[in-house]
Amino acid sequence: MRNLSIDILKIILAFFVVFLHMHLLRDSYPVLSFVLVNGIFRMAVPTFLVITGYYFYYVDDKNKLKKWLIRIFILYLIWSIIYIPFWKEGDAWMNIIFGYHHLWYLIGTFFSGIILFFMRKISVNLLAGLAVLLFSLGYGIQTLGNLHYFEYETDSVINLFPSYRNFLLVCFPFLTIGYLINKLNLDRKYKFSLIDVVIAMGSVALESLFNYKMINSRENIDLLFSLLIACPVLFIYCKNLSVMVDTKLLASLSTAIYVIHPLIMKWVLDKYYPFEIPIFIIIVLISSFILVLANRKLKYLL
Repeated sequence: MRNLSIDILKIILAFFVVFLHMHLLRDSYPVLSFVLVNGIFRMAVPTFLVITGYYFYYVDDKNKLKKWLIRIFILYLIWSIIYIPFWKEGDAWMNIIFGYHHLWYLIGTFFSGIILFFMRKISVNLLAGLAVLLFSLGYGIQTLGNLHYFEYETDSVINLFPSYRNFLLVCFPFLTIGYLINKLNLDRKYKFSLIDVVIAMGSVALESLFNYKMINSRENIDLLFSLLIACPVLFIYCKNLSVMVDTKLLASLSTAIYVIHPLIMKWVLDKYYPFEIPIFIIIVLISSFILVLANRKLKYLL
């Protein structure tokens, strides 16, 4: 049995990623677009990681770890091959190591899962402190890059996404948060309300607005400190809704939307003005459903 509310949350988060990559409303409402794209929508990947970390708690022996890693790596390998035409030139080596575009999440989860598995038995305080410390380091690198504090060569390296958005500084912290929620039964101890979720998401929006005012508004901002609170609150709230179903259709659909949307984006956006957004969303949904059906036969696509 699966928790329907979590699967619906995954669908919403998948579309957060889609809208983020579209830079939704950038031309018509730049301030609102910044708050969404560099704020609210940035909750997607960390919340995915929190969800993954929560269920990673049950990966408690090396055989389970092996199966977990194989599944993620095959998924990463298949979609890296599909996207080869888009990453084979230029910094191909970086795309292989850190993942092309949105695929960084898969390879990041792969390596952070290995680290968490072998560190899962250390003290809770040490594990939580390490997660916050590593995230803070990533946040610091991102901020120095956005402020262009260093000379050109150093600045260009710092501003590369893998410098701060990687398995160690993003994936490991949020995977660990999810793991600790399960280990400490925090989802049972804390019953967050919808108002709590709104306040938490509001803090993300406010931090994003602060960044818009204080940092160059053209800069992308992946990491916000408010995500450390908002993402766990959102996950715990949805998990405690606990509507159980016996199908993984929506979970598979969310994965399909995540992996396929950049491919559709390259074919549709900017080609069907002024209807490119609804056409794009319809094609993404249809393609994702087809992918879910294909996965039942081929396996490992999702």
